[in-house]
Amino acid sequence: MNQVRKLLAATEGTPLYVIVYLAVNTGLRRGELLGLKWEDVDMGVGVAYIRRVLQKVGGHGYVFREPKTPKSRRSVALAPSVVEVLKKHRARQAEEKLLMGEDYNDLGLVLAQPDGSPINPSTLSGQFRRLAAKAGLHGLRFHDLRHTHATLTLKAGVHPKIVSERLGHSSVGITLDTYSHVLPGLQEEAARKLDEQLFGTASSRPCRAN
Repeated sequence: MNQVRKLLAATEGTPLYVIVYLAVNTGLRRGELLGLKWEDVDMGVGVAYIRRVLQKVGGHGYVFREPKTPKSRRSVALAPSVVEVLKKHRARQAEEKLLMGEDYNDLGLVLAQPDGSPINPSTLSGQFRRLAAKAGLHGLRFHDLRHTHATLTLKAGVHPKIVSERLGHSSVGITLDTYSHVLPGLQEEAARKLDEQLFGTASSRPCRAN
């Protein structure tokens, strides 16, 4: 959690802030984030609908494609703080659009260049890696933010099936296998909570008769 705060502090005031904030809070893949359009976001309900991914294909430029699997095409609930960040971001984007006038390439993208055009996925990864290094988080990759989201939600007690759905995994088994290193701690926490519910506290647990 401290690393997340450090990273957000390092990106605040930069174009990367909104991208990192969304990545940490939604667990979306890089291509899903960059392919997200405002028409996919219902800020009234607080939901983002994942309908496409952005890819840069040699010789073809930027291409929008449907998610690879049915489970990848999904809805992801947005926390109130995420909605607020998006509202402020949209207002800033509207100002940029007004300044650019006819030169603004309006593709309806949530995350875009100042002129509205798509963000190069590779460029984003490079910028993120350099900024993370400056923040003292050497070796941190953009994809690691997806792992951070999964780890934090699991540790918060969110059911693995829900985490799996948010990540767009094809099955909960993939989620459990990928984050098995987190589960032992969750098992201990579950046992402790059950103990408290049954007996009040661990110290008041009745002794077993000999």
